Formats: sequence, structure tokens, C-alpha cells
Amino acid sequence: MAILLGSIADDYTGASDLANTLTKNGLRTVQTVGIPDPSLALPDVDAVVVSLKIRSVPASDAVTAAASAERWLRQRGAGHVLYKICSTFDSTDAGNIGPVTEALNEAAGGGVVLVTPAFPETGRTVYLGHLFVGGQPLNESPLKDHPLNPMHDANLVRVLTRQARNAVGLIDLTTIAAGSGAVKARLDSFRTAGVTTVIADAIFERDLETLGEVALETPVSTGASGLGLGLARALIRSGRISSGGAPTADAIRPVGGLSAIVAGSCSKATLHQLDIAERSMPVLRLDPERLLAGPDEIAAAISWAGDRISAGPVVIAASAAPETVSRLQSLYGREASGHAIETATSIIAAELVERGVRRLVIAGGETSGAAVDRLAIPAFLIGPEIAPGVPVLRTIGNAQGDMLLALKSGNFGGEDFFTAALAMMH
Repeated sequence: MAILLGSIADDYTGASDLANTLTKNGLRTVQTVGIPDPSLALPDVDAVVVSLKIRSVPASDAVTAAASAERWLRQRGAGHVLYKICSTFDSTDAGNIGPVTEALNEAAGGGVVLVTPAFPETGRTVYLGHLFVGGQPLNESPLKDHPLNPMHDANLVRVLTRQARNAVGLIDLTTIAAGSGAVKARLDSFRTAGVTTVIADAIFERDLETLGEVALETPVSTGASGLGLGLARALIRSGRISSGGAPTADAIRPVGGLSAIVAGSCSKATLHQLDIAERSMPVLRLDPERLLAGPDEIAAAISWAGDRISAGPVVIAASAAPETVSRLQSLYGREASGHAIETATSIIAAELVERGVRRLVIAGGETSGAAVDRLAIPAFLIGPEIAPGVPVLRTIGNAQGDMLLALKSGNFGGEDFFTAALAMMH
């Protein structure tokens, strides 16, 4: 299998977000969970997105995992590798965006890496290096209360400088509006000055198309799915894609079985989506503190679902309001409380599958990663879009047989996302 575009995603929902964008823009795409076993037969595709769980791990671990994925992608023909990050630039001053970007750049021979989390379709824009989420500066948006990586600075040049070893520059909107030639000239001047990473403004899709055209001529870029859009369209314009579209029809062949929703995200959007879902299906809201205390809450949830799931979809949610999350973190520690909830929701998801669930919606990046790992799903074929950034996913090579999943980042989707997702999964 020879591919044209490779990507390394720092979490699983972000990976499916990117895979969805590439598919919509004409690239046949597969999402793998880690580096696939050599025995796994992947379809012939244009792009592969390797899903990792490296957003919130120690920076050295993230660099090691990303470097292995980069080597695997290069060996399969990838001329360009996109390090896919969250469109809200989730990170701490220790990383991992800066360390991984610099490591991938060094492995590819150096140069200047374009970095932008802009994705206007989902309300993420960058202007003068500042990230806006739905029109709000990052540090004034709900991301300021993120349970793992609270974001308190909208200036991405400052944020990335605190993580990086080398100097960080900015390509502003005026330069980008002047076209790819102006951007390339600016990159050349940065290279001469010893700058190795540059934040790029982007307000409109045309800005992303310009950035994608420039980035495709370099070995590495870092960004959200918006930059993937630019790269995909640049590949199409180059004439190097002759596949004729993505295999979405095969991805949504009916699988039968039962359906369920598991939520661990504490985002404002997910909390509202749960309220809406409760109007049409049974919802069990777990007590996060009891989850931390022992296995009884998990056992009770599985029993609750077993009594109801044959009659229709059920929802099990460990989601909680920001003040509850803060209190638990102060009592048990941020890492311990997060790990306990991820473990609990992944066990619940696996037990639901054991009981016949074949259509599964999971809300939350860390929750999705833990559940997919526990289910040992090696790869996904990308189906049609449920909501911006969230496609239907068909499993490839998993022991449970064919399943349809949706992995939703916490802030994605409209208020009726859960019912809309199930309606597309037959």
C-alpha cells in the first residue's frame, strides 16, 4: 500500500475528525489505531491517519510514539506528514505540540513547519496569532476550564514558545492573503533567521487552501483538520489523486445489533446534548466520585443497561459540570481522577459490546481512546459525516465483527447529535 498523505493524530476523536475532512475532500482514507499489525490488510487508500493517545502524556513519550508512526508512514510512501492536533491547541507549557513538531521536523531533515489550529467550519480561527473559539478568545472560551489542559492564553506564538526549544514566528493574514508565493518568501526569511516553527493565521477556507499548497511542498506540518482540508485540496489540484472519491457506501453497510451511547466528556456542548437525549431515551448519569471509590458504580451501570438495552438505545454518562470536576481533581489529583473515569467508561463500553451492542457512540477524546483501546479495534473505514468533524466509522479487523462507531470530541455536534448519530448507523 503506497499512500500520498500521512497523518499522526494526538487523540482518537481528532483522528476521526481529520479522516472525515480528508474523505469529504476527495481522499480515500483509513484511520488506524496506533501502528497496525503487519497482518492487518488495509484497503488501497490515498491517506492514512494514525491515531495515538499522546496529547496529555509526558512529552518524551509523545515524541517516541510520534516518531515511530512517522517512520511507518514514510515507509509506505507518505511524502508529507501532518501532525494533527486539537483545534483548540490543548496543551501545557511542557508540550506536547512543540516537542513533537520539532522532533518530526528534525527527523524529516529540518526546515520550517507551518502550524495552525484554524478550522473555520467549526468556529476556530486564528488572527495575529491569537486563537478564537466561536468568536471568543481561547482564554475566555469554555476551554479555560478544560479538565486536563486548561487554556489561559490565546496568543499561540507565546503558547508554542513556552514549549519549543527554537524560535517561533508568525505568518499574518496579510501575507497569506497575498498568496502562496508571499507565504513561501516569508518562510524562507524565517529559515534564514533560524526560526523552525511558525504560527499561521487563517480566517477563511481560502487561507487554509493557501497554507495547504505551501505545506504540501514541505515534509511536515502541524495543525487541526482545517489544515488537512488545505492539504487534501492541494493534492487534488496537483492531479496526483486518481481514486475518484471515498468508499463511504461500504462504510455504512448495516451491521444490526444493539446501540448505545457512552459519554465521558465534561464539555458544555456534551452536557447539553445529554439533556436533549434524555427526552427520547433512557440516560444514566454516573456519580464520578463513586466511580473513583470502586467498581460498584460500574457494575450498577452495566446492570441498568442490561435491563433496558433490548428495548432501544441507552446512554451512560460520566460527564460532570466543571465545578464537580475541579472538586474531584482537588481531592484525588487531576491524573488519577481522569484515569479512573476513562477506565470506568471503557469497561462499560466493552461490556455493552459483549452484550450485543454493534452501534456505539462515544463522547470525549480521552473516553474514546480508552474505549477503542479496550475493544482492541485496529482500524476504521471512514463513512459519511454526522456533524462537522464527526464521521461514521466502520471497524476493520476487530474480533467482535463489524461495528459502526462515532467518536465525538466533547465540543463537537449540535444539540441533537446523539439521536442524529444513531439515525445514521443501521
